[in-house]
Amino acid sequence: MSGQPVSDPYVQDGPYAWFRLAISILLSTVGGAGMWVVVIVLPDVQTDFGVDRAGASLPYTATMVGFAVGNYILGRFVDRFGIVPPVIASALFLGAGFALAAVSPNILLFTVAQGVLIGLGTAATFGPLVADVSHWFLKRRGLAVACAASGNYLAGVLWPSFIKWSLVSNDWRETYLLIGALCVVLMVPLALALRRPPPASALSALPSGNTFGGQPSGLSPTALQFLLVVAGLGCCVAMSMPQVHIVAYCVDLGYGIAPGADMIALMTGAGVVSRLLSGYLADKIGGVWTLLIGSVLQCAALFLYIPFNGLASLYLVSLIFGLSQGGIVPSYAVIVREYLPAREAGQRVGLVMMSTILGMALGGWMSGLIYDLTGSYQAAFLNGIAWNFLNMAIMVFILFSGRRSRPAIATGI
Repeated sequence: MSGQPVSDPYVQDGPYAWFRLAISILLSTVGGAGMWVVVIVLPDVQTDFGVDRAGASLPYTATMVGFAVGNYILGRFVDRFGIVPPVIASALFLGAGFALAAVSPNILLFTVAQGVLIGLGTAATFGPLVADVSHWFLKRRGLAVACAASGNYLAGVLWPSFIKWSLVSNDWRETYLLIGALCVVLMVPLALALRRPPPASALSALPSGNTFGGQPSGLSPTALQFLLVVAGLGCCVAMSMPQVHIVAYCVDLGYGIAPGADMIALMTGAGVVSRLLSGYLADKIGGVWTLLIGSVLQCAALFLYIPFNGLASLYLVSLIFGLSQGGIVPSYAVIVREYLPAREAGQRVGLVMMSTILGMALGGWMSGLIYDLTGSYQAAFLNGIAWNFLNMAIMVFILFSGRRSRPAIATGI
């Protein structure tokens, strides 16, 4: 912030930065509909198109693949041209995607609409927004990144309730049309509020010049990026089991759609709290430790789903799950900012976010396939736990690699 007057409202951590963060949270909450709607209507879609559980899970998988690829591509675009054009394109894609899905006569066209239009449309409201927000904060970067990522979970709180209300008087197709219209009407004006470019100090605030936090990892940028991609895949294969299949799980247990939708709202609402706490924690102890703590807690919560399947216990475990895992994904963005080159923030954050989303897509499909093969979700929970252990192992390895490198740095070797 050197060279800028203290009273300048547009400096990092200044009043405009917080206003911009609030707009970004709203955009992420509205655009996040693309992730959650298909989960809520999964049982209706399965019945409407006459497919099995794995087939009904494919539209969600396609959505997440489109979402993942879009995070990386649009992250590169944001590095060069700013956040406004991709967010406006996102709104138009979402509007068109929900409309096409609503009139789809078969599962194939419905899957294409979910993946190509809705998935890509949702992408600009996650990783690219998080990367953009990170340029506006220095002292409170971890908290700001966590807040921006929380919009994705606020969507999981608000949209299931809206969809449940809409399904009382409309079918899922009419609900899709309504959501598509809302995305366009709300997102375009919000995007225009983000036209100001980041402050000039955003990429040069730190003495090292080529990293955001200057943290030693003992690994090359390429090796660290690869490990983060694998870790992101592992944690989100595990995370996807309750988030994608809890509604179908409740239907199988005889509880119906409504409790499952409530559990998604509960776990994502708790996830918002978890993300905010993890952002505060990351500013204190760093992204790797914060992520490792979240991963251990998520693994413990997944174990609890196996013996407890009563309605009250499922609500409680879903709450514990949300409080455990919410801070994991935004911690990756903090790690990128601590260890990797500054001027590539958009694409590097986007690449890691892409891996987490692909993990959700792979895990959602794998859980459906395991259910079809075994007739139960118990093995699917165990599969998620195994992937969670992979994530934990990588975080421990990064921590030990960083510790080994510090003596060499301190002595100038």
